[in-house]
Amino acid sequence: MSIIDSIRTSVLVPVHREGYPFIAIAAVGTLVLLWWGAWLTWPMLALTVWVIFFFRDPVRVTPMRDGLVIAPADGRISQVSKVVPPVELGLGDQPVPRVSIFMSVFDCHVNRAPIAGTITKLAYRPGKFLNADLDKASEDNERNGLAIATPHGNFGVVQIAGLIARRIVWWVGENQPIAVGERFGMIRFGSRVDVYFPAGAQPLVAEGQKAVAGETVLADMTSAEAQRIVRIG
Repeated sequence: MSIIDSIRTSVLVPVHREGYPFIAIAAVGTLVLLWWGAWLTWPMLALTVWVIFFFRDPVRVTPMRDGLVIAPADGRISQVSKVVPPVELGLGDQPVPRVSIFMSVFDCHVNRAPIAGTITKLAYRPGKFLNADLDKASEDNERNGLAIATPHGNFGVVQIAGLIARRIVWWVGENQPIAVGERFGMIRFGSRVDVYFPAGAQPLVAEGQKAVAGETVLADMTSAEAQRIVRIG
């Protein structure tokens, strides 16, 4: 890779169009404060840079082998558990494996499909704005869920608004095919994404692990490997 290519991929990361209005507002605010000579110019400039950073949309290299389930979000894996899926997704009333990924305000917030299939249900539900890292946030907070039918069973992907987030956006619809790693939405400013697996699936990640959207393998539906034992430290 040349020096120019390295700079382009590591520094000049594309910004998603969802961020354009926020970047424009922050930039105008910075210019106004600069014109006034206000001492808040530098903090506002720092805020503008952070907004640009928040809405970055980097290129990801997604594994394409059949059966792989890929992380839909950047962030920390906060929970690996078995819970009943949200009723609006129609995934049944029995506990199934779930992996929760918590996104801080410093993580990339563009969400990607964890597996290829067909979106059979798209369900938005208004709610509270509790800390997305709390377990009850999956029940009480504003959320948007997708049910995805695949040859390996039905999956659920739920975008959950957080303490700061006030807006969930998505760019897909029901009965629409979706590819693994395909961008389907984002959450503005700090939030969480839950992935619900079919019964019997075995996640291959652990709590505390860092996930990269479109790249980190959460599970392999074609493997009989047991849940991995990890060492922290």
